[in-house]
Amino acid sequence: TMQSSGHRFRDVEHHPLLGDNESYDSSSSEADMAERVWFIRDGCGMVCAIMTWLLVVYADFVVTFVMLLPSKDFWYSVINGILFNCLAVLALSSHLRTMLTDPGAVPKGNATKEYMDNLQLKPGEVIYKCPKCCSIKPERAHHCSICKRCIRKMDHHCPWVNNCVGEKNQRFFVLFTMYIALISAHALVLCGFQFFSCVRGQWTECSDFSPPVTVILMIFLCLEGFLFLTFTAVMFGTQIHSICNDETEIERLKSEKPTWERRLRWEGMKSVFGGQPSLLWINPFAGFRIRRLLLRGKKGGPEFSV
Repeated sequence: TMQSSGHRFRDVEHHPLLGDNESYDSSSSEADMAERVWFIRDGCGMVCAIMTWLLVVYADFVVTFVMLLPSKDFWYSVINGILFNCLAVLALSSHLRTMLTDPGAVPKGNATKEYMDNLQLKPGEVIYKCPKCCSIKPERAHHCSICKRCIRKMDHHCPWVNNCVGEKNQRFFVLFTMYIALISAHALVLCGFQFFSCVRGQWTECSDFSPPVTVILMIFLCLEGFLFLTFTAVMFGTQIHSICNDETEIERLKSEKPTWERRLRWEGMKSVFGGQPSLLWINPFAGFRIRRLLLRGKKGGPEFSV
């Protein structure tokens, strides 16, 4: 722990600020983070993320090739095919942006005397250092043991998106849960119509697949749709409630008393989604810029940057 004139530096445990051979440049670090594509190298998270994509692709296969293409109603197939595939693209795009967006990581190793002197702290003011990533912890930041970083306004770590949900990517996570819930509900409705159509037609010309295969594929899709709809609808509602109350899941579970001025209801929504209500709120491509990707080949960390 370090004492300096004019302020106190509080830590959970005694820990060196930086190693003898380490240094920290705050300006270059912030510039690097602006150009960084975030990706957590966590085995469980990567498996869950791949499974998410495979399940969406499976649902799209069953809907397209088992239900819609064999249908004799042309417009029924076209309208539902376009709607379902658009929702699938939006869901997977939201998933990618949640997974590859820096959730609000605090720069590592910024707890240096030079950096603290630049903060111009008031006499007696207490600042906190995370002993695990050696960084000054801003208010409402928490350390994630999987990302191995302190995350601003960390809500939780979600293995299905292989990332933390925090200040900078919560919007994309909310869109991901919303679009998965919509695509699941659409798949269940289509399954209901298809079962009714097959039973009425005595399973003749119901599908290009044999009746047993068709039934098995649709049963698995119904189970998948029901489970995903239940999970994502609950998560979507929880996230909206947290945003409207300006309270993260961690803060709610720890019953932390707010030391900040809360942004309630629409103010909270506008702070997360940005600006006044518009179609941009539900567009996962909003603000996306294609940058030149430069592989930096950093090894040993939980994330890499390009």
